Amino acid sequence: MFTTSHKLWLAILLFAMALAVASCAALQPPSVTGPRGNEALYPILFTEDSHRKEAIAVALNRLAVQAGTSDSTEAQLPPVTATILNISPRANSNLYLPKVGATAVMTEEETRESLRRFIREWQELIGADPDGSKLANYEQRPFRYPIRGNYGKLQIRFTADRRVLNLTSSCIPDAERIQTSISAYSVRLRSREAVQKLRENGLTYIDARGTKLNIKLPAASEVTPRGLVIYVLAARDKPDALEFHLAWEMELGNAPVKIAYIDAINGETVAAE
Repeated sequence: MFTTSHKLWLAILLFAMALAVASCAALQPPSVTGPRGNEALYPILFTEDSHRKEAIAVALNRLAVQAGTSDSTEAQLPPVTATILNISPRANSNLYLPKVGATAVMTEEETRESLRRFIREWQELIGADPDGSKLANYEQRPFRYPIRGNYGKLQIRFTADRRVLNLTSSCIPDAERIQTSISAYSVRLRSREAVQKLRENGLTYIDARGTKLNIKLPAASEVTPRGLVIYVLAARDKPDALEFHLAWEMELGNAPVKIAYIDAINGETVAAE
């Protein structure tokens, strides 16, 4: 049987997050005619933006005022996206979800609507429950393909009386700009070619600690393409930027790693898990 938190998660997961002020159109499907003449440099880079940081500073000040005191919240901001990485209001904070409905305790539908309103209000900042709190998880879906890597997630933890306990976001702001750039590219490496490349060459990639790894797949390894994704990671040569890769997500069986991401544009191994 699903708990209230699980029901909320299942229902809210389908709600598409619009964290940038502009609308988020879908990625165009990859062309089968080959690369286009107007393609930009690849992978797509997302860099720091001083104007976005200024807008975030204003939003944080507004949030502090609404919470009651200028020091009622502690926020952590990632260096590139400048959306809230983590914010934990203190116990005396007045930061609450909007009230929806006439009764003291909101129904599940009223809670979903309250969360929607909260996210819209703070969209600049958003780019097991032992203590009786509830958890709402969102996946950002601004592209045609799902986001992979440590980005595109939003989590709001709150109490039954609507008080916000914690907000964590790794969402991508200005996603429409990124998708416009990615849609200029055509898939150059088909899924069957990616499978063959894995079997012949194995995996060569840099892990989260910066170590270069070379992994050969055993002959008995199973390689199953799951589909195209947008893999986001910190840019290797630019500390103030993120890289966006159009990649094949590959499920591996009888292998040292379970999932591999092969770039559909240049054939490189983006990451492995």
